[in-house]
Amino acid sequence: MSASFGILGGTFDPPHAGHVAAATAAWRQLSLDQVRIIPAGLAPLRAALPLASAADRLAMSRLAFEPCPWAVIDDREVRREGVCWSVDTARELAKDFPNSRRVWIIGADQLARLDRWKDVEELGRYVEFAVLSRDDISTEPPRSIANKVKVTILKAPPVKVSSTALRLSLKERKPFGNGLPKSVRAYIDEHSLYQS
Repeated sequence: MSASFGILGGTFDPPHAGHVAAATAAWRQLSLDQVRIIPAGLAPLRAALPLASAADRLAMSRLAFEPCPWAVIDDREVRREGVCWSVDTARELAKDFPNSRRVWIIGADQLARLDRWKDVEELGRYVEFAVLSRDDISTEPPRSIANKVKVTILKAPPVKVSSTALRLSLKERKPFGNGLPKSVRAYIDEHSLYQS
């Protein structure tokens, strides 16, 4: 196994250029050997279930990251039953790869509410965090956990795209710019996803 790897979790409903940019920024700036892309099963802080199935989200993630030989699609969360807590995934990864540096990649918006994540102090023992700065959101962790987590700030050009906006554009058949990799768009069209 690699000596160091990033972890990029998310619903990936659908995966888009912003996800690829985040993984690429972490891979380059932290000299990671690989980045594990982990589509979520049942995400605890998400209000709604994903619109695409787990199989579709995995397939789209493989397509989105196909040009990135350092990216590994990891299906451990979609195979898990029940709610998927990040700390459980981090615990598994620490057990599977005990001697590796493990870096959880998040946006500044997630950092702002990191104190709401389950067992974040334990999580901080398994991983360090790489934070993508975003707009005017602080890159300081919440005070209650500031000395319990290690944070590195990543610099990356902003990618103005979101899965929510892409789903809406696809449903309404409106143009959405270049936020979707072409292979992912072809998969969505072929499988008639996000149209209702």
